[in-house]
Amino acid sequence: MSTVPTSATPVARRRPAPAAGGRGSVRRVSALARAELQLLVRNRTALFNALALPPMTVGLFATIGGIGDEAAATTGAVLLNLLTFMALAFVVYYNLTVAFVARREELVLKRYLVGECSRAEILTGTAVPAVAVALAQTVLGIVAVSVFLEPPAFVNPLLMVVAVLGGALMLTVLAGATSGLSRTVESAQLTTLPLLIVAIPFAGLFGGPGATTGVLGTIGTFTPLRPITDLMLLGAGGLDGEGQVLSFAETFGAAVVPVAVLAAWTALGVLACRRWMRWEPRR
Repeated sequence: MSTVPTSATPVARRRPAPAAGGRGSVRRVSALARAELQLLVRNRTALFNALALPPMTVGLFATIGGIGDEAAATTGAVLLNLLTFMALAFVVYYNLTVAFVARREELVLKRYLVGECSRAEILTGTAVPAVAVALAQTVLGIVAVSVFLEPPAFVNPLLMVVAVLGGALMLTVLAGATSGLSRTVESAQLTTLPLLIVAIPFAGLFGGPGATTGVLGTIGTFTPLRPITDLMLLGAGGLDGEGQVLSFAETFGAAVVPVAVLAAWTALGVLACRRWMRWEPRR
């Protein structure tokens, strides 16, 4: 007797098995990233902000005389840190939070899960374009600072890479966690405020290196966004938390605490993302 199922025979739907090996994962992440990148390219305003904002910002500060009374090279490091920080905080964290909420409410995330993609692959694929924009803004910022101002000393470029990539990873998982607390795209504008409003004043962005001291400086050291600033300033200008210029070897010692804090917040972000991120609309 034939065992071919008919319409009267219920057949359980199974999720397709993911392709074996890392190559299949890379293929799926690349496909998701291309789809997100196409949406970004179609948004002319976002594309303009990504490509034109860093040179325009540097040109503006060069015209009005830089930041504070620091030397030109120090001003370049401070300005480059500001550009990178804003790119990570808003392009990665804020935009990704909104994107995760929008994709969830449109049932896009649910459709992805029904397919071959794992949750980690969905997060990565969605985040790649935002991280690429942040990297592009950092590179354009370096070029603009070198053209309009005296280029920073770039004492330890490795720490700059850790700041950008590590910060992007941390803010991606925090964006996933925050999206789970956001019912709508509009409410994401509110749920992202605690991190942005509370953490930015402690991030050491304003007043130059060494401006935040005492108890506030100690508290700020352990806030999520401060490691990005500390590592960028150490890498770009060799500047520690007190504004002292360090050598290449000394920057590694000064980077231990920021790297540890960044790793700790990333781990907390992963746990929060697993706990709170939602993959389909609330009922």
